[in-house]
Order: sequence, then C-alpha cells, then structure tokens
Amino acid sequence: MALARYNQTAAERLMRYVQIDTQSDPNSEAQPSTEKQKDLSRVLVEELQAMGISDAELDEHGYVYATIPATTDKDVPVICYCAHVDTAPDCSGKGVKPILHKAYDGNDITLPDDTSVVISTKNHPYLKERIGDDIITASGTTLLGADDKAGVAIIMDLAHHLMNNQDIEHGKIRILFTPDEEIGRGVAAVDMERLGAQYGYTLDGGERGLLEGETFSADAATVTFHGISAHPGYAKGKIVHAIKIASAFVDSLPKDTWCPESTEGMEGFVHPMAMSGELETATVQFIVRDFVTAKLAEHEARLKEYAEKAVAMFPGSSMTFEVKEQYRNMKEILDGCPQVMDYAEEAYKRAGMTPERQSIRGGTDGSRLSFIGLPCPNIFTGEMGIHSKQEYVSVQDMEKAVETLVHLSQIWAERG
Repeated sequence: MALARYNQTAAERLMRYVQIDTQSDPNSEAQPSTEKQKDLSRVLVEELQAMGISDAELDEHGYVYATIPATTDKDVPVICYCAHVDTAPDCSGKGVKPILHKAYDGNDITLPDDTSVVISTKNHPYLKERIGDDIITASGTTLLGADDKAGVAIIMDLAHHLMNNQDIEHGKIRILFTPDEEIGRGVAAVDMERLGAQYGYTLDGGERGLLEGETFSADAATVTFHGISAHPGYAKGKIVHAIKIASAFVDSLPKDTWCPESTEGMEGFVHPMAMSGELETATVQFIVRDFVTAKLAEHEARLKEYAEKAVAMFPGSSMTFEVKEQYRNMKEILDGCPQVMDYAEEAYKRAGMTPERQSIRGGTDGSRLSFIGLPCPNIFTGEMGIHSKQEYVSVQDMEKAVETLVHLSQIWAERG
C-alpha cells in the first residue's frame, strides 16, 4: 500500500544530486579521496537542516551525521540508515545529464548523447519487470550515479516524510552519508561513538524485494617480482626481466575457473586488478574473494604457488607476496542478531513485497560497519547497470524503498 500523505521527492532529489560530480579516487591518500564529494554532502546538510534536523553536520573527513528525533517514549534501539555519496572511478561522473523516461514501454532505451549506448532488455532483463515505471538514466556519456545517490535520495525522502508526519511512531534514527565507498574506504574514518547507533541498514542494493545479509569476505594480494637488470646491448645471459616473469605468471592462471568471468553464485575467485613494472621490478595486484573467510587463505596459498612456479622459470629472479585484509562477510555478525534481518523482512511484507534474501558477490559499507559495532544488512534501491553508462533506476523502486523504511522504523518501535 502507498504511504498516506506521502509527498514523493526521491526522484527529484536524485536528478539533482547526480549532477554533482562526486567521483572518488583510488590513487589519492586524502580523506576523503576527493574534496568534490563534499559538494554534495554540503547540499545534504543544508536540506536536512531545512527540514528541521538541526544537528545535521559534515565533518572534516567527509561524513554527514544527522538525527531524525524519536516520536515515542519507548526504549527503542537507535537505528542508522546509511548510503554513500561517491561514484565509481570506472566511468565518468562529470556533467551527468539525467533523463526521466515516463511510463517505460518495454523497448530498448537508446541514450541521446551517444546512440551507441543502448540499455537493452536482453542485457538488462530486470527492465521487463519495470514496464510502466518511470525510469531515470543518464544521457550516454557518463554513468548515472544512482549507485548510490538513489540510496541517498531515498534516505533524504524518508527524513522529509517523517519530519512532516510526526504521528508516525518510531525511535531515534541516525543518518550517515559516507564518502569513498567505491574505493573500499567508506567507513575508514567514521566515528562510531559520534554515530551512536546499535543497528543499521545500508541503502545500496538493486532489485526491488532483495534483502542482502551476506557478502564476500575480501583480501587484497600484491605479488612483486624482482629481476636482474643490465645494459640491453650487453645483456646476453644477464638480464632477468621482471615484466616477463609477471606476464608468465598472469598467463599461467586458470582461464575457465577461479576468476570472475567463470564463477557465479557462492563460488570464490582471484582477480588481477592492476599490473605495472620495469626491468628490475614488476607488480601484480589482486583481489581475493570468497563467502567463507577461511577459504581466502587457501586461495592465497594457491596464488603464491603459481607465483613461485613463474619465478622458477627465470633463474636469478625472486618474488614477495603480501596480503591485506579488506572486509569480511557480514553474515558472521548478522547471524548473532537475527532480528535485524527479520524486521527488514517484515517491513518488505508490509510494503506489499515478498522478500528474497540474497548474497552479494561484493561488499558494501555494511560489511565493514558490521564488524566495527553496527550490524548492517543491505536494502534495495532499484539501482541497476551500475558503474556504467547503461546505469538506470526505477522511480517506483525508490519510492517502494522509502515506504519500506517507514515500516521498518515503525517495526523497531513496536518491538522495542
């Protein structure tokens, strides 16, 4: 059922927010990685304050904190709704021109500024489920930025709705907007004491009705090969070329198993993300993923064996192998507080949906938040085709997510 007295603003907000360039930068050591992310965050603080949320603030690290005050005297756990403001480095987010396609008719969507970019129902079958919806896309030269500005717009619309309908009973709700999620640093400097919430939900999911309470566990692995240099004119029997070692190593990896392009479902993988080098030194950077945390060490040991075999092919060479933890499967934490998922499922049902629990072949801010004190599954927003020029979102999906959050806030108050 639709919410009573619901003056819908999510679509209008999204179409404004995506025009602000907030792309994060994996090569920057700054916090946040790009100052331009704060351009949107400042807008959000101003809009929250205009709603009457007086404590809305932007800190020096790029985090927005705000409170929707409780409308009940019950002792209700403080919950947090979280979304990230940055867009992915994979595709330009500068000069986004959002387009609203009213009452989508089921045909492929050709984008006007680059007609070679077509959002087809063949490549995006979820579109077939959204016939009749209003669809927002970019114009063909940039990504849209619905990942995760749809989540931002949904939370802002929720705040707008609750602040204007004080008779809806709910506990204290904290809002958190983060930078740098797309480069794996979304909660690197979040102040958990300042946030002051017991449970949370990220708004960063895709299809309507999906509820995500499990993610990959993730490590980063760096393999560095060391060769021997010499003048190339007098190099016979002397040069051991690090780039050739690295190339032989990467070429030796399985091509039909153990990689993203050959795995699905609950299968893990290793994936070379970057390669660089010169004669003496070459480096290959990997991400390592699996739903079972213990299996990461197995993947890494196997990867190291491939590297050692490559070194053995080039006498005089050597290598170093380094692993860094990135994030862990949130299910390990959520299994200890099942009500967080159960209440969300009940909210989906009250909003007229059949909830479907799903595992994410990736991670969210919720992965890290769950392990630093805020159990935090992921709720749908409708964002699809993410990190690409074919990105799109259904307005009605966004509005259904707002309705879900209203019900979820009420359920936490009811259950106390």
